[in-house]
Amino acid sequence: MRIGQGYDVHRLGENRKLILGGICVPHTMGLIGHSDADVLLHAVMDALLGAAALGDIGKHFPNNDDAFKDVDSMLLLKKVVSLLRDKGYKIVNIDSTVVAQKPKLKEYIASMRKNIADCCDIDVSCVSVKATTEERLGFTGNEEGISACAVCLIE
Repeated sequence: MRIGQGYDVHRLGENRKLILGGICVPHTMGLIGHSDADVLLHAVMDALLGAAALGDIGKHFPNNDDAFKDVDSMLLLKKVVSLLRDKGYKIVNIDSTVVAQKPKLKEYIASMRKNIADCCDIDVSCVSVKATTEERLGFTGNEEGISACAVCLIE
């Protein structure tokens, strides 16, 4: 059994869609990044890669490679899962948290869990997605960005 931990953060900006957990969440701003900037999936991928000692998403999907420009992070997560499978690992569970002052994410969490479970080929009961605010403190509380963290167990 191996444990992995992942973290990601992106700035909020205009003229971008807000993609979290593979879901387009209605909001006045979206996350800025080379890919779709899905901080939740990026944190999950880093947790999985870290658990298998395979580096991080920057190593596998560098932000200076045009092949990954505006790419759907769901596709990247599937590639990470494939890398783990090739090394003989199976995902046991994933626990994650999105930190955002706005928008409220409660109604999207079930869909995010399903997306992650489907990509990872595990039961949705093995995937947790939580959301919290920082009570208007820091960059997330000031609505300058959104962060996410994740932990996972693989065997």
